[in-house]
Amino acid sequence: MKRQHGRRNLLAAIREEPVIAIPTELENAFEAHHGMVFRTAYRITGNAADAEDVLQVVFLRLMRRGHHAEAVDNHESYLRRAAINAALDVIRSRQAERTVELTVDLPHDETPELRRALARAIAQLPERSAEVFTLRFLEGFTNGEIAEALGISSVLVAVIVHRTRRQLRRELGSYLGDRP
Repeated sequence: MKRQHGRRNLLAAIREEPVIAIPTELENAFEAHHGMVFRTAYRITGNAADAEDVLQVVFLRLMRRGHHAEAVDNHESYLRRAAINAALDVIRSRQAERTVELTVDLPHDETPELRRALARAIAQLPERSAEVFTLRFLEGFTNGEIAEALGISSVLVAVIVHRTRRQLRRELGSYLGDRP
């Protein structure tokens, strides 16, 4: 190996580095679920570049779990939740920029300001509330499906949905035409 002033040259470094092996389980999870992770992230961020970043973050986190990744009982549920949380992290980190767009069914007279306000409001929710709201209204899951995915009761999901909608309505009331 040739060194120059204590530094290896690039070719020598490449030859010495062990090959990075991607576990078959991780590869299979990626092949099966990368589209769902991207779509979930895109629905929340409204931005393809951010959704791609979320996709990478989610699978890097799964890879870092190493042998624990195989212990994940339901990859789809785990990855969907991870995508929601990573996408919400992106929204939270970009709040100061106020450039986040959110794709969701809004009133026909929606404005870009309403979309940004909704994204900011969701980002301010407690993690569980944001997760439930996203699964229910952006992903289209039923309360029963959410309960099963999160390992909580359907009644608790309904309570969280009700409280979250009420809180968001208060915060977005001026955009929705509500009076205080």
